[in-house]
Amino acid sequence: MSPATTSPATMSPSTPSDAPVRVFIPRDAAALAVGAERVAEAIAAEAEARDLAVEIIRTGSRGMLWLEPLVEVATPAGRIGYGPVARADVAGLFDAGFPYADGHPLCLGPVEKLDWMRRQQRLTFARVGVIDPLSLSDYTAHGGLSGLKAALGRIGQEIVTEVKESGLRGRGGAGFPTGIKWQTVHDARAEQKYIVCNADEGDSGTFADRMLMEGDPFLLIEGMIIAGVAVGASRGYIYLRSEYPNALSILAEAIRRAEASGVLGPNVLGSHHPFHLEVRPGAGAYICGEETALLESLEGRRGIVRAKPPIPALNGLFGRPTIVNNVLSFAAVPFILAEGAQAYAEFGMGRSRGTLPVQLAGNVKRGGLIELAFGISLREIIEDLGGGTRSGRPIRAVQVGGPLGAYLGADQLDVPMDYEALSGIKAMLGHGGMVVFDDRVDMARQARFAFSFCARESCGKCTPCRIGAVRGVELMDKILAGDAPDTTIALLRDLTGLMTDASLCAMGGLTPLPVLSALDHFPEDFDRPPLRAAAE
Repeated sequence: MSPATTSPATMSPSTPSDAPVRVFIPRDAAALAVGAERVAEAIAAEAEARDLAVEIIRTGSRGMLWLEPLVEVATPAGRIGYGPVARADVAGLFDAGFPYADGHPLCLGPVEKLDWMRRQQRLTFARVGVIDPLSLSDYTAHGGLSGLKAALGRIGQEIVTEVKESGLRGRGGAGFPTGIKWQTVHDARAEQKYIVCNADEGDSGTFADRMLMEGDPFLLIEGMIIAGVAVGASRGYIYLRSEYPNALSILAEAIRRAEASGVLGPNVLGSHHPFHLEVRPGAGAYICGEETALLESLEGRRGIVRAKPPIPALNGLFGRPTIVNNVLSFAAVPFILAEGAQAYAEFGMGRSRGTLPVQLAGNVKRGGLIELAFGISLREIIEDLGGGTRSGRPIRAVQVGGPLGAYLGADQLDVPMDYEALSGIKAMLGHGGMVVFDDRVDMARQARFAFSFCARESCGKCTPCRIGAVRGVELMDKILAGDAPDTTIALLRDLTGLMTDASLCAMGGLTPLPVLSALDHFPEDFDRPPLRAAAE
């Protein structure tokens, strides 16, 4: 064996003395963006130059993005982390004894014992950052396919009942009970049914779908197959955001390997259930995150929202009964089938059961992905795990739920991460994205951004969204200029009421949420003197 090779991870607790030392380096897009490929090449070259046997295994990211590129080394005591590692650091690491450079300043110690990792409840992301994402043997060695094997031993209604009893709700934003949607498709009578994964992740500050697809693609595949078995669907599509080329290549290869091994195809794992899966890249339209616009795009038409009813569960892709779920919804299902509905429902609170992968971004010291049971407060996530603002200045606002989510003030951060609790303060959890702002943010300009975003991304089908967003930008420009603010703000509130009540979909219906939350929680930013008077 050459001094530096690449192969699947075996994750044995110890390494024989004559075996190469296993070094794990992410191939996740976030790690690649900060030089992970250069670090991997440098470690391979340095090991070869020093005649050291090193086996490099490419993984997903652990989610500690401030430490990327994170390099891990398998030892009898567990995996030891080093990070963030730059290419210029590699020679010094080897000089310090790498792969066992305990005394080096970049040495973090055992990765699983880091506070960020230790405080999480990783159900969906248990394997991400641990395994080679394209190794089926690695996947199965870490519990993969257990849920599918359990599902193949049951009838469809039993699978649907298990999902319903788990309390799983859609992780794409709406929070609709997943099992209810599956039940509707299960009960529908049709020769052909479809499973569609909405992987058009476009919300600001969100990246969980991408990380899952790049770090554990077989989990998504397994979840979609289980859905197909449950409702009698033989074909699935992953509608992937076009800006994710790395995820596209990994998913395509994972599907190819799953077909070659019999996980996908005419007889799933030797059963009588057929399931075929394709990836379809989108065209970069934010509106295609709405399920009916997504279906229009999949069918080869412009992504425009459909009127409902009929609902996609009864009249979806090509007019057939269709399950449309988010990546994280499908990815939660294998655990539920493998461990049981109760095991999943034990996590969380109230009607928010299980775990949610939170994506922490913006002006925050330690940004990344954290998988936690529902119930933890936003303050604990942002201040304890996130370390507060990166600038060191006070937190002024956090936007929860993407560009159409509400802005919450620092005095509202004790609200628990829970669908109903956030709804109670006129906010929403959405896809679990949180973007942090310090005390320098101008909330009136953030409100203007919400309108301009909607005007740019609207499909244009309904007047309240198409015209309302443009009028909203104009009103905000008047407010920012100090032009009759009281009258203009009254008009602004009237406009947001119209958009909320009359828009065809959530694009126009939710645009008022960030606007009104900024206006209600930060009114001082909307009280501006006229620009001419201020200039004089």
